[in-house]
Amino acid sequence: MCTFALYKPSFIKISINIIKFYDRVNELKILHNNEKQSHESAVFMVLTGRRRVGKTALVTKALEGKEYAYLFVSKVSETVLCQNFQRELEQQIGINVYGNVTRFKDLFEIIMKEAQNRHLNIVIDEFQSLYKINPSVFSDIQDVWDRYKDNAKINFIATGSIQTLMKRIFEDKAEPLYGRPTSKLTLRPFKTSTIKEILQEANHKYTAEDLLCLYMITGGVPKYIELFIDAKCVTKEKMLKYVCNPDSYFLSEGKDLLNQEFSIEANTYFSILQVIASGKTKRSEIDSTLQKDTGTFLQNLDCKYELIQRNTPLLAKHNSKVSAYEIRDNFLKFWFRFICPYQSLIERQLFNLLYSGIMKNYEEFSGRTLERYFQDMIMETEQFTQVGNWWDRKGQNEIDLIAINEFDKTGIVAEVKRNPKKINLQKLEEKIKPLSQKGFKEYKLAIKTFSMDDM
Repeated sequence: MCTFALYKPSFIKISINIIKFYDRVNELKILHNNEKQSHESAVFMVLTGRRRVGKTALVTKALEGKEYAYLFVSKVSETVLCQNFQRELEQQIGINVYGNVTRFKDLFEIIMKEAQNRHLNIVIDEFQSLYKINPSVFSDIQDVWDRYKDNAKINFIATGSIQTLMKRIFEDKAEPLYGRPTSKLTLRPFKTSTIKEILQEANHKYTAEDLLCLYMITGGVPKYIELFIDAKCVTKEKMLKYVCNPDSYFLSEGKDLLNQEFSIEANTYFSILQVIASGKTKRSEIDSTLQKDTGTFLQNLDCKYELIQRNTPLLAKHNSKVSAYEIRDNFLKFWFRFICPYQSLIERQLFNLLYSGIMKNYEEFSGRTLERYFQDMIMETEQFTQVGNWWDRKGQNEIDLIAINEFDKTGIVAEVKRNPKKINLQKLEEKIKPLSQKGFKEYKLAIKTFSMDDM
């Protein structure tokens, strides 16, 4: 198995036969600093991020060579969970608990009491799942933490992948654990530079098309990249065929990811995401297609679930009615466009037809993905404070990429095309003219062009 992770292109050799641990330099530094601090004062860290993004791998790497207890919250009763945790604590860090503990509160108090006498690293993975086992657990944790933390030497890390529950547990002022964490970190997928580095090491003859395809399907999620690398599917054709294999991990992944997030109205949310992925991104188009008012659902998908974002032309007013919705996650955008609508093909084992459907619409879809690639790439340079695009109210005059630095009032305006021969600089200059009336008057904007050749 290979393990990946994130931020500033850097990596650590694990062994000759194991793929490198990529990136995550900044995140590892935070975790190392927390661990160091916890020898003097209690640390309560919350680590969140979408599933498959490498939270467990990051924590494991950060605590490499140190004594720690890793406790995974499985879907069992509180009594069974406590018995499992009791066994793990004894085996991993030598906390001997006498008798059978049946309440998490009692077990957590044993841990905090032990931390009065010696330093402990405790990791609870899928922390939000405690909510379904016993919602009162979080009040118990608050009580025990508040009573013992001042004299505890503990590095307590709670990780979770269900964003809605993790936000509710730690960010809702009405919840008992609000304000308790001393450190919060959200793990993001790999940057474009890291995706490129990984692909180059796996296939030194890779093409821009291969890179775009890997970015389009995975969005930089380590687990997805790992699957392709392990299967030696490092070209566009091999990646797409791998996705369409009868045993493909990706065929059910979208459903697996979201079923745990959506408790009610799942069908409506899935339908909205499918409509947006098909290219109908305006509120009126979505309402018309589904024949219902989707306002509340769109609000939830944006703010509660963080699965979509409402885009407006760069520098437009916050309440601008000129807007379009976009799926944030590259993989989900791909899945809802090419996999979700064709479940009947999958059930009937018509995988060649599924592949043909992707190839038929690949160029148009990947062209839009190319715009996002360069927007991400430009933002990762850390030279600009805002990156986006711009279009007029009628949707006739659209600029693919605008990046601005609000401090020195500079920026770039760019046309993005798969084929550089299709870029028309004269037409771009015409598109730019209205910008001076749209808030860009004080900015000095340089004209750029981006194509597959620039990847």
